[in-house]
Amino acid sequence: MALSAPVGLSGEDNQKCPFTMPAKATNLNRYGAAIQLPRQLLVGSTVTIRNTRGTQVSARVVAQLGASEGVSAYGIEFVEPAELANGFWGINFPPLESRGAPAQMADQAGIARRRHNISTRAYLQGRP
Repeated sequence: MALSAPVGLSGEDNQKCPFTMPAKATNLNRYGAAIQLPRQLLVGSTVTIRNTRGTQVSARVVAQLGASEGVSAYGIEFVEPAELANGFWGINFPPLESRGAPAQMADQAGIARRRHNISTRAYLQGRP
């Protein structure tokens, strides 16, 4: 069962127009979430996400997951260190150490792969 939460999102869309609007976060995890909103964003851009308690964190758009009926879905990852963002969802995720070495290595591989994909896309699009 995937967890979801209402959030506020602000930043610049793919046309460089600033926006602040409600969005829906799904697939919540310690590193970020999937965000659904009726706006197109640029992969690699940074947005500010605000939870219902008023806490704000910066997040990077790492992938466009899809679009349907005017709503786009994006994968985001928190920019802040995990210890600062860990309580953002109001969920206490188990410590990484308690999950065993294979799970920790899988998490690290996923983070490295996402960062590599962002760097590759930015290079191909002529951005530093």
